[in-house]
Amino acid sequence: MFTVKAGYSGVIELNSGIDRVRDFFSDISNFAALMPGISQIHTDAKGIAHWRIQAEIPVVGQMLQKFAVELVEANEERIEWSPLRTEAENFLRYSADFFEKAKGVTNVHFSQLVELRRKSARDLHFLAGLAGESLISSEMNKRIAEMIKIFVAKAKDRLEN
Repeated sequence: MFTVKAGYSGVIELNSGIDRVRDFFSDISNFAALMPGISQIHTDAKGIAHWRIQAEIPVVGQMLQKFAVELVEANEERIEWSPLRTEAENFLRYSADFFEKAKGVTNVHFSQLVELRRKSARDLHFLAGLAGESLISSEMNKRIAEMIKIFVAKAKDRLEN
């Protein structure tokens, strides 16, 4: 099995009320609008969100992957989208936990994990075997961190102004 993994986890402090912040992170169209590399997100009639993510990976080149996720938790403190139970190759998990630090100040513990599993490296990309799991995972981690850094800056701008 050829598996590559990448993820990001961190706390974001926003000078905005918790309800507004929760509404923002609940609306997945904000990710498509504000996060580079997300070429499209649409939700089908069954409530399944389909993410198309494009990233440039050294040695391998540009990769476009599709992820199907379902909302598994949505309450005042937490939102979580997870891969479909039937998924076998492309796994995306996104979660956000909300904490009101003070009136008008909200902390969000934001986490995004990506995992790609294939029977062989060639099934992912014809150059994936040459690059190897660890190099691809490392580069995917860098790309996800860049994508989220840009998303967070844009989210702060939208929520605080």
